[in-house]
Order: sequence, then C-alpha cells, then structure tokens
Amino acid sequence: MAKQKLSDIELVSAYIEKLEEPTKEIVQALRQIILRTSAEIAEEIKWNAPSFYYSGEIKPFDPKEYLRHIIVMNLHKRIMMVFPSGAKIDNTAGLLTGDYTDGRRLVQVKTLDDVKSITPALQAAIKDWLSKVEK
Repeated sequence: MAKQKLSDIELVSAYIEKLEEPTKEIVQALRQIILRTSAEIAEEIKWNAPSFYYSGEIKPFDPKEYLRHIIVMNLHKRIMMVFPSGAKIDNTAGLLTGDYTDGRRLVQVKTLDDVKSITPALQAAIKDWLSKVEK
C-alpha cells in the first residue's frame, strides 16, 4: 500500500508541532496572522522551515528570483522572518531590518508580546507586497 503524501498545510502543521515552546506558540501565532492577511497567501515547507507565498497568477519569472515568496521563516537559534524581496515593501513602520544588496529584509521575533505588537505593521507589509505583485 502506497503511503499517502501530506499536503503543504499538513506538512507545515507537523513541522510546527515538533517545535519546543515558546517557539511553537510564537510560530503558530505568526502563521495565523500571515494566512489571515489574504486568501492569496499559501504555505509550504521551503528551506527546512515554514514559508508563505503568493498563490495567485503571476507573470513568468526566473525561479531563482523567488518572486512568489513573501516570507520564509528561519528558526535556527532564533525566530526570524525573511522577506526575500522586502526591499520593495513600504517600511515606514520600521518593521523590516537589514539592508542586504539582494533585497531581502528581516523581522526578528522573541516573544508572543512581540508578535502582538508587530501585527498591524506585519499585515501592512504583506498587503503592500501583494499590491506590487506583477500579475
């Protein structure tokens, strides 16, 4: 009997379930905020962590540019959200940090209180990113 392949949602849930507290609770809270921001956001495990991407139609592009990915989590030693093309996002709220030449920007989260305090700015950044998708 063939083993049934898990969906992306199930893979992300299983990944988060294996995390230790408080990381598990923080990542789950971030996941819910990101997914609730737009129905056009989907999730998967990419680069060994939960990642969130635009699921709608998009103009053809070089796959090495990662234009579809909004946020890729980095959970090695800390909780960090990497915005691969964060340089194009309006950052007037000061949410995104770093000035990497490849255009990525970062958000580091340490506590559940951090999550609560950045929620409006995080959702605004995601909505701004979505408004700039080349469809």
